[in-house]
Amino acid sequence: MRAVDATLESLKQAGVDSIFGIPGGPVIPLFDALMDDPDIRLYLTRHEQGAGHMAEGYAKVTGRVGVCTATSGPGATNLVTPITDAYMDSVPLLALTGQVGSTRVGTDAFQEADIVGITLPVVKHSYLIKEASELPDAMREALYIAQSGRPGPVLVDVCVDQWAKEVDPPSPEGPDMPGYRPPDGAGHPRVLAAAAKTLANAERPMIYAGGGIIHSEAADELKRIAEVTGIPVVTTLMGLGGFPASHPLFIGMPGMHGIAAATWAFQESDAILAVGVRFDERVLSTVMSEWAPHAKIIHVDVDPAEISKNRAAHIGIAGEAKATLAALADTYEALDERHDGAVRAKWVTKIDDWKRDHPYHVDPDDGSGVIQPQSVIQAIYRVTKGEAIVCTEVGQHQMWAAQHYTFERPRRWVTSGGLGTMGFGLPAAIGAQVALPDELVVDIAGDGSFEMTLQELSTAQMYGLPVKIVILNNGFLGMVRQWQDLFWEGRFSGTSYEEFQPNFARVAEAYGIPGTTVTDEDDLEDALRSALLSDGPALVDVHVSETAKVFPMVPQGKGPDAMIVGSEETATT
Repeated sequence: MRAVDATLESLKQAGVDSIFGIPGGPVIPLFDALMDDPDIRLYLTRHEQGAGHMAEGYAKVTGRVGVCTATSGPGATNLVTPITDAYMDSVPLLALTGQVGSTRVGTDAFQEADIVGITLPVVKHSYLIKEASELPDAMREALYIAQSGRPGPVLVDVCVDQWAKEVDPPSPEGPDMPGYRPPDGAGHPRVLAAAAKTLANAERPMIYAGGGIIHSEAADELKRIAEVTGIPVVTTLMGLGGFPASHPLFIGMPGMHGIAAATWAFQESDAILAVGVRFDERVLSTVMSEWAPHAKIIHVDVDPAEISKNRAAHIGIAGEAKATLAALADTYEALDERHDGAVRAKWVTKIDDWKRDHPYHVDPDDGSGVIQPQSVIQAIYRVTKGEAIVCTEVGQHQMWAAQHYTFERPRRWVTSGGLGTMGFGLPAAIGAQVALPDELVVDIAGDGSFEMTLQELSTAQMYGLPVKIVILNNGFLGMVRQWQDLFWEGRFSGTSYEEFQPNFARVAEAYGIPGTTVTDEDDLEDALRSALLSDGPALVDVHVSETAKVFPMVPQGKGPDAMIVGSEETATT
C-alpha cells in the first residue's frame, strides 16, 4: 500500500479516530487520504497550536494517544508549544508533520525547518522519514512509545516525496524494541516490604499523589492503599480527581496555591508515600531543603530518572503506579505489626481541624456589587452538579477552579500544569468534546489567556461541538498582577487590558455562538444555567473583581513556612 495509507492504518490499529490539524503542501497527501477514510475524522483547526492542544485534550480525557498534524516550516514550529506542554505533563501525543522533499533536506528550502532538531529536548523520541519503507515501523514505534511507561509526545516528520511510495502494510503486532523497556510491574518484594514497614511505623504519614495516578488508571488502588493504611491523601494539580474529593481522608491540593492544611501536614509528617509525582518546586517551594524536613520519602514512579531527582528518596520504587499500589496494599495488610490506630486517628483529626479553620480563601462581599471570582467557580459547580469535564486556561482562574471545583473521579480535569500554557483551555476543551461528545465540557478561562486562541471558537462552531466557555474577566493578566501587587509595590507594568478589551460576547456572536455578559451577581447563576445547559457552544463573560487574589500562596523564593494564608496578611518583597 501507499505509505500514506499505511500511516492511517497504523493510527487505526492504535485506536485513533480523530486527528487535528491544518494542511500545507508537504501534508496534502495525508489530507487527501483522510478525505476518503471513513474511520478517522479530520478536524480543521484555525492554528496549529490549537491543533496540538486539541490533541492533548483528547488524550487527557481518554488516555489514548492524541494526534495532531501540520505542514513543514512554520506549521511544524507552531506545534512546538503543545509538544512541550505534552512533554511537561506526560501526555501521549503524536505530532505528524510534513517535511520538504528528501533530496532538499538541509538546503534551506522553502518552508524547511529542522523540526526534529528543534523539538529534540521536549519529545520522548522523534523520526525523520526520508525513506518510505521506514514509515510503517516508525509509526508503530511512535504510537507505542507515546503511550507506554511515562507517556509523552513523539514526533514523526515525513518528507513529502515519500507519502506516495509503496510500502509493506503495518504489522498489527507491537514493535520489537529491546532497548526500550519501561517498568510495568510493582518493584521488588523486599523494597515493597521496606516501604510497608516504614508506613506502618509512621505516626504522621501522608500520601502525595500526582498525575501518574491518572495516567496509570490507579485511582481505585490509591483509594485502597489510603483506606488500608488510614493515611490522608493530597493530590497535585495534575492529580486532581485521582482520589475522591469527598473522601474523609482527602486533604486537598498542596503547593504554592494549595490548601494550608496540606502544607502544614507536609511540614509535620514523618513519612510520605509519593506516587507519580515530580517533587515539583510549585509543591516543595524553591527552598526544597525546608520542605517536609522530618519525613522519610518513599517515591514510586514509572520513570526511574525522577526518583531522587529533586528530593532524595529513602526508598525508591521504579514501578507502574497501579501495580505498585496494589502490591503495597497487599504487603501492608500482611504485616504482623502496624501503627497505633489511636495515634494515626489523632493525626487525621489534626489535619481536619486545619482544613476546617483555614479553608480556601474567598474574598468577602464588600457591598460594592462586584462579583468575586471564587463565587463564579462555586456557581459553575452547583449548576453542573460537579459532573462537568473542566478545562482551564492558565492563571488565577486556573487556581480558583482547582480550589473550588472538586472532582470525584479521574479524567474530568484538563489543565496545563508543568508548562503553564496560556491559551490551552479552549482548544483542549474542543479536543475533550471530540473524544466524549455526550459529556458537558466547560472551559474556565481568564480574559488574557482566552484572547490567545479564541479563533478556535470557529472550530467548535464548524463541527457543532457544544463546548461552554466561562470567562473570569478582571481586565488584567491576573496572576502577574497579583505578584506585582504583593512583591513589586503595585507597579502594574504590562498587565492591564482595561484601556481596550473586546466585547467577548459579541466576539462569540460573530462566530455564530450565543454570548452573554454578566456584571451583576444576581444574574450570574441564571446566565450560567442558560449557557451550560444549552445544546450548542456558548460563552459567558463574567466581569469579576480586578483586585481578588489567589490564597493561600507560598511566595516565590521562600520556604513553606512563609505561606500567606489569606489577604489579611501582608506580603514582603
